[in-house]
Amino acid sequence: MSEQENKSGWDAIDQVMTNVYGDQEPKHFGTLISYQLGGNDPLDGISVYTAKAPIEHWHFVTYGFSELYEKETQDPEISGFGFELTFRLVKTEEESEPPYWAMNLLQNLARYIFGSGNIFKNGDYMDANGPICLESDTELTALAFTCDPELPGIDTPNGKVEFIQVVGITADELEAMQIWNTLGVLKVCESHMPSYVTDLSRSSFLQDPKVKEAVQKGSETEGSNTGFLFNEQISWQPGVKKLFKNKPASVTIGAKQADTIGKVLKGRAVKKEPLRLVSNEATVVFSFGDQPEIIEKDDRIEIILNQESANELAEQLQPSVKSISISSLKSVMFEIVKTDVKDAEGNVVETIG
Repeated sequence: MSEQENKSGWDAIDQVMTNVYGDQEPKHFGTLISYQLGGNDPLDGISVYTAKAPIEHWHFVTYGFSELYEKETQDPEISGFGFELTFRLVKTEEESEPPYWAMNLLQNLARYIFGSGNIFKNGDYMDANGPICLESDTELTALAFTCDPELPGIDTPNGKVEFIQVVGITADELEAMQIWNTLGVLKVCESHMPSYVTDLSRSSFLQDPKVKEAVQKGSETEGSNTGFLFNEQISWQPGVKKLFKNKPASVTIGAKQADTIGKVLKGRAVKKEPLRLVSNEATVVFSFGDQPEIIEKDDRIEIILNQESANELAEQLQPSVKSISISSLKSVMFEIVKTDVKDAEGNVVETIG
């Protein structure tokens, strides 16, 4: 049976959308050259519907993360990666066609997933390192991922498929998700963003004192769900023991992420669960115990903190160049170094620290 004859996975997605939009004919954007044949776009297509509620918006849904045709993967329970992405974007009065940048965003996410094998789940987030709509002045520079509120998971002939919605967020909302959790932040923002419709023109919801207070309370009482942070400036050097004077181990952190690391560290201390800082060359692990100490290994350094030492370190992690030590753990020094923020062409646009 050919792909043209067996579209059971594709048809299952179509049926879900029909359940929501009835006989509305979507605008569909297919791929001319398939990814398998050397094309640039991993997705087989993207359909776009016009939704009227809660505000008028474009509703994008992808075809290609799940198995649309014959079953090819080994797991009979999951279809492909197990999900399709959706995206809801405010529709302006002058728009008669969905904006191309939004489809390019979804294809870029597909390139990342197909290239790395990393998938997005309900509650994940991602820093876009710039406007989610290139060459716009939007404050939305990151993405959150949650279950699409209108599209339940489905069972297809090729396995289960969930619909994970992409949500545009600001830099400080991303930090709030890091120090607390994604779904908690989205929930307290829901009254401002029903159905999690992305609006490029909006400002941060943390300007609302009630949202800011809820985030702070959540992080203090529940801690942080973030167990991993990537920072390309993370590095460490082992300590050196000498006859008359020992040299402490040294951990280097970029100024851009120092403050966020401190806030997340506090949240992980509440949970007493580890925080891993990873770069392309090094791994630094913070874990929690009764007695502060360090454990140096070939591939990483583990820094064990108690509540007091975690709070002391977290308070000192600020975006300025300096050396930090904590009173209860003299065997390690922390060096905050400047961060050069670069644009897509590699030009330095800002220096932090």
